[in-house]
Amino acid sequence: MELELNPVEERVLGCLIEKEMATPEYYPLTLNALVNACNQKNNRHPVMSLDEATVESALYSLRTNHQLAVEVSVAGSRVPKYRHNMTAHWNFSPAQTAILCELFIRGPQTPGNLRTHASRLHPIVDSTEAEEILQGLQNHEQGPFVVQLPRENGKRECRWAHLFAGEPEILETQGELPLVIETVSKDTERIEALENEVTKLREELDTLRTAFETFKADFE
Repeated sequence: MELELNPVEERVLGCLIEKEMATPEYYPLTLNALVNACNQKNNRHPVMSLDEATVESALYSLRTNHQLAVEVSVAGSRVPKYRHNMTAHWNFSPAQTAILCELFIRGPQTPGNLRTHASRLHPIVDSTEAEEILQGLQNHEQGPFVVQLPRENGKRECRWAHLFAGEPEILETQGELPLVIETVSKDTERIEALENEVTKLREELDTLRTAFETFKADFE
């Protein structure tokens, strides 16, 4: 791909997609709501602390340089709102869009993790389906949009990364480590499952926070 988003543009685009799919009733987003979305502590890696000017600059670049975001006027709102413009460029299915969104806001992930994370945006049955979606993005007629990374030591699955920010840096890996690492990996997966349950609860709080910010912005 010729497109190369910087980390802030990547985060802003991912948040616009996420809120459209997760909380469509509060979409498009005001600038203030978008800043809050970018700075969420859950469902984000890395966690960022962006100010309004930085997010506004990224929005401007997405709108003028990449045509991936647009400003819209919404009846009853006194402030402009913003939405992404992905569908004007590429014909992605809802499942593909959900997978890309999670790669934008969390970075490279395994099919198993992507299945868990993206299912909140669009139903994905299992890691096998997630991998099929990834392969579809890799072999897309307008792509590739994702790439499979080398398997990390102690991991059973390879991670996948998106290509909207250019080719990802691939670190050299060492030889195979003892099988005990596989056991540690399984324990880590169980911990991640518990963390995902906590994440779902936090998402409910984020939904309420977004609703409040949108309500407040309409009266500013």
